[in-house]
Amino acid sequence: MTVADRRLLTVDNLRVEIQTGSGLIRPVDSVSISLESGETLALVGESGSGKSMLCRAILGLVPAHGKILFDGRDIDCLPASEMNRIRGKDIGVVLQDPLSSLNPVMTIASQIIEPMRCHLGIRSREGKERALALLRDVGIPRPEERLGCYPHQLSGGMRQRVAIAIALACGPKLLIADEPTTALDVSVQAEILALLARLRQERNMAILLVSHDLGVVAGCADSVAVMYAGRIVEQAPVTELFGQMRMPYTRALFDAIPRIEDPPRRRLPNIPDLPPDFAALPPGCRFAPRCPRSGERCRTEEPALVCDEGKNHRYACWFPIMNSVNQ
Repeated sequence: MTVADRRLLTVDNLRVEIQTGSGLIRPVDSVSISLESGETLALVGESGSGKSMLCRAILGLVPAHGKILFDGRDIDCLPASEMNRIRGKDIGVVLQDPLSSLNPVMTIASQIIEPMRCHLGIRSREGKERALALLRDVGIPRPEERLGCYPHQLSGGMRQRVAIAIALACGPKLLIADEPTTALDVSVQAEILALLARLRQERNMAILLVSHDLGVVAGCADSVAVMYAGRIVEQAPVTELFGQMRMPYTRALFDAIPRIEDPPRRRLPNIPDLPPDFAALPPGCRFAPRCPRSGERCRTEEPALVCDEGKNHRYACWFPIMNSVNQ
């Protein structure tokens, strides 16, 4: 069996094109990623970098060009009826705001049972037993009482656990977690990430974890792909990436993480200006206008993703950082 045969998900040269009043834009532009069963890939970048749009393209929710192979099937051209059988069953989704994604007029039990009824044909009585087991699995206290609750009666952390239980209801092979900890406080964030790590190990489930925070993914991902302006600009195993960041954008995201040893009232470093408008992308490297290392070549020629010799570390930069992060 080849390496490609073992991959659960392969996205190759994927593009999403949207016609707007300002012209054609590509919020996802020539992106390639892959995931094996039991692996966690973190997709990191600022808001508006194309992370969520890439997830929607994988789910078949927006038209896309390129190849998407899932579990040995080419799913990028499947009819809507076929994709409906895959979404929720083989691919589970956890969205970033459970108060918005959960149905406010349905009980927790009804929302967990619904995908099992649609995809597995499970009736209400068996579904309730399974829903109870799922709530226990995701660590919700007094799960019998929570089944009859509505989303507004639960805390933010418990709502996110319910959203995870719904995503796991049909035993998916891939879980897409789109900013699952953004609206939560730091202690609850840690609990949710630990929960995802445990469930991945127990179920041999692949996870595509979307985040804007490199600090969040440091301890729970196997590899990291950094997105900027619709493209992957750096990708590496997590230990390699944190040990030797090549792309100045990746380093800027890392430097913006608050640290407990920092002096009080220290001003956090920030990336100047705003991400580029997809309708008016700069020539050359898309990060060049905000990059302290940019030169003339950066402003005229777009760098391709290159790989460090002998390492599985790709980056797109004409003047990469060559020293260690810790130096």
